[in-house]
Amino acid sequence: MRPPAEQEREIRVHSAQPAASDPVAHATPAGAGTPAGPLHPADGRRSRWRAYLALTKPRIIELLLVTTVPTMILAADGWPGTWLLVATLVGGSFAAGSANAFNMFLDRDIDRLMNRTKQRPLVTGELTDRQALVFATALGAISIAWFAALVNWASAWLALAAILLYVVFYTILLKRRTSQNIVWGGVAGCMPVLIGWAAVTGTVAWAPVVLFLVIFFWTPPHYWPLSMKFRKDYARAGVPMLPVVADDVRVARQILLYTVAMIACTLALIPVAGMGWLYTVTALAAGAWFLASCVRLYRRALHPERGKLAAMKVFHGSITYLSVVFLAVAVDPFLPF
Repeated sequence: MRPPAEQEREIRVHSAQPAASDPVAHATPAGAGTPAGPLHPADGRRSRWRAYLALTKPRIIELLLVTTVPTMILAADGWPGTWLLVATLVGGSFAAGSANAFNMFLDRDIDRLMNRTKQRPLVTGELTDRQALVFATALGAISIAWFAALVNWASAWLALAAILLYVVFYTILLKRRTSQNIVWGGVAGCMPVLIGWAAVTGTVAWAPVVLFLVIFFWTPPHYWPLSMKFRKDYARAGVPMLPVVADDVRVARQILLYTVAMIACTLALIPVAGMGWLYTVTALAAGAWFLASCVRLYRRALHPERGKLAAMKVFHGSITYLSVVFLAVAVDPFLPF
């Protein structure tokens, strides 16, 4: 399902190309917008290793790994083996960390303008641009070599594709140019399911493609509510996220459309992968619950007098939804019926 063609006004961005001297917001952008914590202290002071760790956006990596493990279990129709699982998770963490560090390097100019990102290590000066670039490059090279040597070449190539999709396709080409940036740029955040499946089987099949589509359609309902909350931040930085260039009603309507498509894909997995009753019931119940929260968001956008949008409830709910669905994917193969 492709969303209707966007006709919103264009926004002039102050820097279409990244400065010369920031895969997977994104992605998948799952951990963005979380309050300042140990990795982003209010005073900007942290140990050197924590600064490097912050470059990798560990909260985003956590969510990516949540989708990798269940996919590997499904591919193996049971436990895929502890060593293979650990090797894939480590390699995937390196690849995602590399993509996120490149993203911070390329986006350091706009990070300085946004309250949500002003504590990142390149903004605070805890790390230099050169340190970040070397770190991102080394981490990416290690991830590809790791997959090739310890897992298989199929997963190595897919990991490389994920990094390039997030860094080049999303961060450089799309993010500052189109309100559909997170839709197509979110492809990078879908790659862990393909990597996990390929790690087990050495190839890709229809089941991981369906899971890929689940995450693809999940990304806008996950990220656009966050963008609604931080609309002023993105406008100040000149990033044309959909909530910046469109009104709340239009954004909420788009969220509903993508949510319906996402739920349809979760149900399509039942015949494609031969899922059992536990997954079926979970997909239906979780889908109904999350759809209801999106409907509430849409109704409040239509009738502002009813109160605040509470967009962040949808954002946090999307994380719960995806975790529950993939937990069902992981458990279902172990059931005898």
